[in-house]
Amino acid sequence: MDVRGAILGARLSSFWMKIHIPFKRVNWITTWFLILTFVIAVIGAPLYLWHYGIDAFQLSLFVFYFFATGMGITLGYHRLYAHRAFKASWPVRIATLVFGACAFENSALDWASDHRRHHKHVDQEEDPYDISKGFLWAHIGWLFFKLNAQTPMDNVSDMRKDPLVMWQHRWVQVIAVVVGFFLPAALGFLWNGWEGALGAFLLAGVTRVVVVQHSTFFINSLCHTIGKRPYCSDTSARDSWLMAILTFGEGYHNYHHSFQHDYRNGVKKWQIDPTKWAIWVYHKVGLISDLRRVAPEKILLAELKEARAKAEAKIAKLAEAGVEPISCPRWHNAMESLQELRVSFSENYAELEQAVADRARISRKVLDQWRAQASELVTHLAAMDRLQAAYA
Repeated sequence: MDVRGAILGARLSSFWMKIHIPFKRVNWITTWFLILTFVIAVIGAPLYLWHYGIDAFQLSLFVFYFFATGMGITLGYHRLYAHRAFKASWPVRIATLVFGACAFENSALDWASDHRRHHKHVDQEEDPYDISKGFLWAHIGWLFFKLNAQTPMDNVSDMRKDPLVMWQHRWVQVIAVVVGFFLPAALGFLWNGWEGALGAFLLAGVTRVVVVQHSTFFINSLCHTIGKRPYCSDTSARDSWLMAILTFGEGYHNYHHSFQHDYRNGVKKWQIDPTKWAIWVYHKVGLISDLRRVAPEKILLAELKEARAKAEAKIAKLAEAGVEPISCPRWHNAMESLQELRVSFSENYAELEQAVADRARISRKVLDQWRAQASELVTHLAAMDRLQAAYA
């Protein structure tokens, strides 16, 4: 038995050495908090609902905390503090700092420092949640492990001058526990005694934290994995309407990485961006000012530049395909149309580029025409792909 035990111990030791888990660098407090809250949410909350059900009060409390906490991150931590996309009055600043703390994603100062580093070094080693290290790393793994030495918070000097930010930084965990857990439980107790307190703690407290956290984590993982890149293909960030629904409008991530100081992520009228809508409403009632917007000409220029780059790459690839025009007349005609469209497109792009350089204004009608041409080019390239597949 001793020999077998020794062999088993040796094998276990070899197994742990092979998987290379850096236990010495595990962020144990964060790790246990994320695990325990998740377990409570997926086991405790369903058990409570099974035994007691849910009433209008519990549902309303969950919805309020969900939106208040989510907006605390997207409107406050992200667009207000990390990117300075607008200026906010003290009621908005206090509300976003308090409810942002209730997301248990650390202080606004810490959060903004990590996020600014992400933008500066996206997809590189210095990126805190670098997607090239894998989906799980970008989503949650970077919170479990601190593989690199603690980076200095030397990129948030502007925020250090804000007394409200520094107040929240000092008391963030107390604010999070009191307002995020104790207050919902107290309100639940006033509503329906200990049964109400337990329900509010499990639903508006723990479950809400888990849902909001993973909504935020999706921005680091899925928003760098699924969707399109209409503005810049040099970054992994992508635009996805589905992710916009799940992340309070943060899903138009390719646009955000191209124009990070714009208060909008969903810049098109039809795009879903609840955070943008909330900012606009606060602006109209005088609680927010100095909204930062990117000029339409610059946005279109980025779209045309990306479309042109994709067209050039596609044409080169199609030319290498070696399809004979004689045997494929449709291919010949499509290539001629594509070349004509590319020449016209390049002329418009040069004109727009010069207008942006000269800071000249271009009518909305002309911008819409050029945008439609870019869409036509992309559609034509897709048709060429189908033709190539048919004659392959």
